[in-house]
Amino acid sequence: MFLEKDSHNKSQGWIEVVCGSMFSGKTEELIRRLNRARIAKLRVEIFKPGIDTRYSEDDVVSHNDNALHSIPVENAQQILFYSNECDVIGIDEAQFFGNELIDVCQQLANQGIRVVVAGLDMDFQGKPFGPMPQLMVIAEDVTKVRAICMRCGSLAQFSHRTIAGDKLVVLGETESYEPLCRECYKKAMAEKQQPNQSIQNLFQSLHSRRSRNEIFQVERLKVCHVDEVFGFELALCYDIHVFG
Repeated sequence: MFLEKDSHNKSQGWIEVVCGSMFSGKTEELIRRLNRARIAKLRVEIFKPGIDTRYSEDDVVSHNDNALHSIPVENAQQILFYSNECDVIGIDEAQFFGNELIDVCQQLANQGIRVVVAGLDMDFQGKPFGPMPQLMVIAEDVTKVRAICMRCGSLAQFSHRTIAGDKLVVLGETESYEPLCRECYKKAMAEKQQPNQSIQNLFQSLHSRRSRNEIFQVERLKVCHVDEVFGFELALCYDIHVFG
């Protein structure tokens, strides 16, 4: 349970981390805490990575459309430049910053500033994301929020990517990600990793035809395996027709 400290005490700063999966309410909680600080007549500033323009270029916006004006920055060091005369600083989507964010947060807290950080604790592969693990270690308070699993309705802590690709940072919403519980995430990842012999056989056939300069056409393929030569992204396939 999060117990709010009295931010009017200037003797020391501290770090709070709000983390969890996508659609778990991290930004909503960040906005709530910063709004309370403003009600208390504290000087508040909020920052977000410049790459996050999903809802707005300048505002931090929750999935429930609550918003606060923010300062987009390209790197964590820029936060120090804008933090003069602040009592409370909020940082959203912290996982997109580099590890320099850890030292920046430490420096701000040591200056007597309350630092509230929100971000994904795990990436789409279920691995610790960016500077978040270290921030959780050094923070005075860590709040882990969870979403609702879109497959079974249980509490969810994993962000499952539903589109193809291995790139770590892919900005998206419900069209690209779904929150899953551990069991449903495990099943979803197993489905992606299942070897599909028919796909492998198809590519062997296509490579053979290509080496003989034969003409072919492939119709109705679905997604999972990436072939470097043909550039197809295939998966648990169905209705595959090859015409020579």
